[in-house]
Amino acid sequence: MFKKILIANRGEIAVRIIRACKELDIKTVAVYSEADEHSLYTALADECYSIGEAPASKSYLNYEKILKIAEKAGVDAIHPGYGFLSENSKFAEECDNRNIEFIGPPIRAIELMGSKINAKKTMKKAGVPVLPGREEPIEDEQEAIKIAKEIGYPVIIKASAGGGGIGMSVANDESELVDTIQSTKSIAQSAFGDSTIFIEKYLEKPRHIEIQILADKHGNVIHLGDRECSIQRRHQKVIEEAPSPIMTPELREKMGEAAKIAAKCIDYYSAGTVEFLYNAGEFYFLEMNTRVQVEHPITEIITGVDIVKEQIKIAYGNKLPYEQKDITFNGHAIECRINAEDSVNDFIPSPGKIKHYRSPGGPGVRLDSGVYGGAEIPPYYDSMVAKLITFGKNREEAIVRMRRALSEYMVFGIISNIPFHKSVLEEQDFLDGNLSTHYIVEHEKVLHDKTLDYAVEIAYEEKRFIEKVFRDDKKTVALVGGLSAYITTLKNKDKKQYCPKENE
Repeated sequence: MFKKILIANRGEIAVRIIRACKELDIKTVAVYSEADEHSLYTALADECYSIGEAPASKSYLNYEKILKIAEKAGVDAIHPGYGFLSENSKFAEECDNRNIEFIGPPIRAIELMGSKINAKKTMKKAGVPVLPGREEPIEDEQEAIKIAKEIGYPVIIKASAGGGGIGMSVANDESELVDTIQSTKSIAQSAFGDSTIFIEKYLEKPRHIEIQILADKHGNVIHLGDRECSIQRRHQKVIEEAPSPIMTPELREKMGEAAKIAAKCIDYYSAGTVEFLYNAGEFYFLEMNTRVQVEHPITEIITGVDIVKEQIKIAYGNKLPYEQKDITFNGHAIECRINAEDSVNDFIPSPGKIKHYRSPGGPGVRLDSGVYGGAEIPPYYDSMVAKLITFGKNREEAIVRMRRALSEYMVFGIISNIPFHKSVLEEQDFLDGNLSTHYIVEHEKVLHDKTLDYAVEIAYEEKRFIEKVFRDDKKTVALVGGLSAYITTLKNKDKKQYCPKENE
């Protein structure tokens, strides 16, 4: 097994990978920007190194600097987590050139799936269902108008190199289509340096369902079931659950087999996710994420498979210890992404310092977090604070436990989206499993009003808890001071050995 792994990421996913490495008896190396010097993951790693200024372009996206540290630290492998460099084929290639294992899929698979046009072509050729449209770049407006007439409005224009919901625009008629083409090209060029766009049929009320796969370097591929990811704001997932409320054994088998075909046709290995849009009994390939997903914990809970550990073992060359028949699905799991954002005011980011913090617990609760009381949520990166996950013997119990966990979770000093999650967890269409990717927009009024009520309630809770729990008496001050000193000691232990500055 690997002796030492560098984690080219930050926050909760860095903590998650460190935990997996500890269980595998692998030493870990963390890298941090100026904004993350006092983050939790830097205290948990065996070694940590500064990689520069706060902006991601000068730190977490600077793979030459990261590779230099990897060589200095003598690591066997690099785990990229998600985001940043996780789907950067050039970074994977540079790892290979330095005889450092990239914990992810083959370079060719990253490149193929990194282009939505090439991905769609590949899947269509392999027999995986794809949305009606054209698998070629749109060169001019008249060509797009002709295709739109063939497949029918509404249509969606997508950036081939796009991701994270950026570079996607819907046109409901010909007049909108012309404007949409130009605006999407401009956004694609600005965001991705590639103005290539293509056109597809737009499904008006689809569900977003994805299949988790694991594949090893020996040709074995399995799927770990489905996740419902339909609750999104601006194409960014907010709440996920496993399994989907509409899932049947027959549908799971069909979608699972399609996902396995998708993996096999590109000689895939590692963890990966094949995403589909589901509508009126049919499903269509959307994209493939060639990395570990944010929402992987809910699949781990209902299958008992540690996806991150398996991903590391696959990279080392181990065969999968499971066959498809070994994978069973037990109970139901829900994940709420707890973000530092103001859900009352259009989900605007709310970076800042967490003054008081209390995590939830009890039966069926898991919290994947990279923060603590006193931690800073910097403005330079994704605003995620934690992933709150609950598990129950069925969907109803998982929902009840999530409500309880949300009521226990205290994150004071910043504005979080906990009020929004509370609102969704009691809304009737959510309770009935009546979901689509337009859920938030369609329920905007009722969710906004209820979220505002909960935001006010949390403000009162903050005052009450500060007075009753975080009270400023000598005993509490001593305890908090002692804990703070302990954390500081961990973070700063033998700086020259464990957390050297880049120029040392």
